[in-house]
Amino acid sequence: MTAQNAAEPRYAELVQEAADRLKSHPGPIVILAHVDPDGDALGSCLGLQRALRAAGKDAQTYLQVPRFLKFLPQEGEVLPALEAWPEGALAAVLDVDNTDMARVAGADLGGFDGEVVNIDHHGTNRRQAAVSLVDPSQAAAAMIVKDVVDALGVPWSAEIATPLLLGTSTDTGSFRFSNTTPQVLRTAADLVECGAELAWINDQLARNPQRYYALLREVLDQMQFSSDGLIVRSHIDEAALQRTQAQWEDVESYVNTIRNADGAELAVMFKDYGERIKLSLRSRGRVSAQNIAVALGGGGHVAAAGASLDARFPEALARFEAAADAELRRVALR
Repeated sequence: MTAQNAAEPRYAELVQEAADRLKSHPGPIVILAHVDPDGDALGSCLGLQRALRAAGKDAQTYLQVPRFLKFLPQEGEVLPALEAWPEGALAAVLDVDNTDMARVAGADLGGFDGEVVNIDHHGTNRRQAAVSLVDPSQAAAAMIVKDVVDALGVPWSAEIATPLLLGTSTDTGSFRFSNTTPQVLRTAADLVECGAELAWINDQLARNPQRYYALLREVLDQMQFSSDGLIVRSHIDEAALQRTQAQWEDVESYVNTIRNADGAELAVMFKDYGERIKLSLRSRGRVSAQNIAVALGGGGHVAAAGASLDARFPEALARFEAAADAELRRVALR
């Protein structure tokens, strides 16, 4: 069933248009998502790829799969990078604005002259694809992909449903965040009915390597509060990774860990690459992580957003604090 609460005008028509464009395309379909893919990005790509292959299409995802999601794809289903665009290709760009070249992973869209089908749920999307199926009211891109799969008319299977349930679950914090609407739960129920393995997903996501706990000590050591406890932050650099034998992708989940601090309205994790800083922001809802990220040149959602700054940590911290202070004042928390 197509999402009943979709706010985007012409949503059902756009779902059908995206499905028709994908199904009728005679050549290869290249599937892409954003840099540092999360469960929604990978789950959306893999669910769509499996559905398109079931429809007899030549579809291939290109992403760098992070350690904590390696349980999901089968061997060869996801390739790390596209070296050259195949002749007559169509690009399906999921969970990211296709015009935001800096955030699309797997291929250089700047050198691509074919059609793009963009399926996304970010409010900052500029809708410049041949088909822009964008609905910010949806909690996860995977929910929109589910509607596209319905429109494709391929038989549902556990293999298609499971990655889409992963995407729906991870972007709602395992159904704990405020974006867990009745439609989210109906979508999840539909996917479970199609064979999606929720218990297996939860078990796999809960597993951590030993280095996770060593790096957690570093995160907690760097944990600081500001703005009368409304903001909690931590900071990881290359030296911390070397001490714990960890990797950058291991840092991604910690922003949700520190977000649980009582009284904090906003959590931010600084990934310090030296000359560049990446910020991951999470909000409890009263402040907009998206507004802060946009002020820093990034984007995302009200509850979860991110940005990258070409600056060293002290400058990045000062710029973040200015943007966060403006947001706290906007919502009368300062």
